[in-house]
Amino acid sequence: MPPAIDGTDPRGCTDGENPPALLGDCRVKDKFAQELAQMALALHEQPDVEQTAERFLDYVQSTIGTQHASVVLLHRGGRLESAASTDALVEEADRLQVETGEGPSYAAIHDEESVVCADAASDARWPAWSAEVAIVGLRSVLSVRLRTPTTTIGALNLYDKAEQRFTAADQAIAQVFADHAAVAVANARSESTLWQAIEARKLIGQAQGILMERFDLTDEQAFAVLRRYSQDTNVKLRDVAQRLIATRKLS
Repeated sequence: MPPAIDGTDPRGCTDGENPPALLGDCRVKDKFAQELAQMALALHEQPDVEQTAERFLDYVQSTIGTQHASVVLLHRGGRLESAASTDALVEEADRLQVETGEGPSYAAIHDEESVVCADAASDARWPAWSAEVAIVGLRSVLSVRLRTPTTTIGALNLYDKAEQRFTAADQAIAQVFADHAAVAVANARSESTLWQAIEARKLIGQAQGILMERFDLTDEQAFAVLRRYSQDTNVKLRDVAQRLIATRKLS
């Protein structure tokens, strides 16, 4: 288990130290460093983005002690999408961020590395989101940017029903975990995209084979038929191929 955050440390450190210094001078060493290494190995063993994000949340929750957490991913155009969440309350809080286009996730991703909100229900930085999330019942929020050396991939969100739940020490610890996990999440995302592309190529190849056999077409001609149908119907080429394979017809 990770070291507690109650002011004590396996090496004898106390709350008399500044939280970031505590993290850097004591907790990263020994047991905390081992926990980070174990997490990195565990995340790289996960088969997809969702399970990587879920395993990441397990480690963060165990260390910081909150029951409500999520990972949201950043897509093109600034759109956010949930990759993993612990419960329905978190899902709703994140959905409201997407719906209103504001909130701690957006702030962490676009403005700061991490954001602490003492009371979401009255935070003036995001009035539209705060008004809605007050009904959900989650008050404290800590959002941390998930970043690699080359890009920002999303945010880690920690929530709590109590006000002023998250400390500077929580913020520092969450940032360390996020920095370690971001690479694993990014790799899982890239690998998932790669396998989707490979699978799509296989489907398209099978569909081309059907058209070539049925209509005596060349490989290029069969692909042109699939692409033209995809454009005319505004259906993805992969879906066109999958439909042809399943039904033996395009329409």
